[in-house]
Amino acid sequence: MEMEKITNGMNHDGAMEAGIPPEEEKFLQHKDNDLKRPQFTDFEGKTSFGMSVFNLSNAIMGSGILGLAYAMSNTGIVLFLILLTCIACLSCYSIHLLLCSAGVVGIRAYEQLGQRAFGHPGKILAAVIITLHNIGAMSSYLFIVKSELPLVIQAFLGQTSITENWFMNGNYLIIIVTICVIFPLATMKHLGYLGYTSGFSLSCMVFFLSAVIYKKFNIACPLETFGNFSATPPISEDTCAAKYFTINHETAYTIPILAFAFVCHPEVLPVYTELSNPTKRRMQTIGNVSVFGMFIMYFFTAIFGYLTFYGGTEAELLHTYSRVDPLDTLILCVRLAVLVAVTLTVPVVLFPIRRALQQLLFPEKPFHWLRHIAIAVCLLFAVNLLVIFVPNIRDIFGITGATTAPTLIFILPGLFYIRIIPKNQEPTRSRPKIQAACFTTLGFIFMIMSLTFIILDWISGEKRSLGGH
Repeated sequence: MEMEKITNGMNHDGAMEAGIPPEEEKFLQHKDNDLKRPQFTDFEGKTSFGMSVFNLSNAIMGSGILGLAYAMSNTGIVLFLILLTCIACLSCYSIHLLLCSAGVVGIRAYEQLGQRAFGHPGKILAAVIITLHNIGAMSSYLFIVKSELPLVIQAFLGQTSITENWFMNGNYLIIIVTICVIFPLATMKHLGYLGYTSGFSLSCMVFFLSAVIYKKFNIACPLETFGNFSATPPISEDTCAAKYFTINHETAYTIPILAFAFVCHPEVLPVYTELSNPTKRRMQTIGNVSVFGMFIMYFFTAIFGYLTFYGGTEAELLHTYSRVDPLDTLILCVRLAVLVAVTLTVPVVLFPIRRALQQLLFPEKPFHWLRHIAIAVCLLFAVNLLVIFVPNIRDIFGITGATTAPTLIFILPGLFYIRIIPKNQEPTRSRPKIQAACFTTLGFIFMIMSLTFIILDWISGEKRSLGGH
């Protein structure tokens, strides 16, 4: 342990002199007692392994989990599993590229990698993409609060319709939630302290998954609808038959939704920085565990939700349960759990946005509480305005998800690796750099494909909604 503490404070150049590339330094940690690692001199990490897993898992988890069952209904079980597995594996590989790039130069922020790779334009590009993506994610979380919290209050009051009372107004409710819950958490100095809220948030989502599994065995198919949902279309023979492979006009939206659901890459380096005894192998393990945990949650939520409603699955899974019984106590509790989960996720997502803005506007300034709090206030104020005054930002999320998600997962990590890893260590035509180039190309293909289908959707005038991260 003492040897690890000593080597953790040394410069990475020693590893290069020893002839051991950073790739091996990362995965062969048992051999690096004599190696020297980069030191993040501005902060000494104190966050435990488990708390870091909670933080990164909470950054991965998002509102897209509510639309995964609908995605499975448009791909089939086997095709959905294949796509989910591919996106999860590619996400882990992307984390690997980021850690390798950061390990060479001892950088702790995504946007700083952009500066190292492409100069000031690269820094600005990375910061803008992170900001746009996370503002979109924060907005989706607050939209859930705006739409679901009035329904929860309505059900607990035993009312059958939304009234004109102020406490049934979603706009007022998101302001209250922001001031009382989100803002205090967002003003914390270090991300590691939010691990406690991350753990609670993940517990809420585990409860959501448990309820979805339970309801699979308590809801008969075909559905016996309730109230206003009594007018149902005729039942076909395959209404309650599971499909393993299916292709339709909605299938093309599955990959963007899955990619958006696994975006956590701006949070990887901050979590790495605050990790106690930070090593690349230790952080890669955290990334793998977090992605695998979300993979399990996503798949089980999708398959049990799909096998409950089959072709009748709606874009938002909780809304589908309302067709059976809008006053169901368990589903109301699940709604509340989801609300708690997404509310506690907002501060975790806010941290990289604030870091990106600080890197752009105050690159040489030391930490200051007034600046720290002011940026949080401005961000929360802007997101609240967006949620209040824009009634439907589904199309905006579609464009954002089709551009920022592939950029953060595929394009930038691959470019960072190619530009930052020295040529004397990894030649341009070496296998790792060729793989990184192919990875980046895949990101561009994914972006073009997603944007094409979204534009075609706009032209055709069809309104599709599959949820976002």
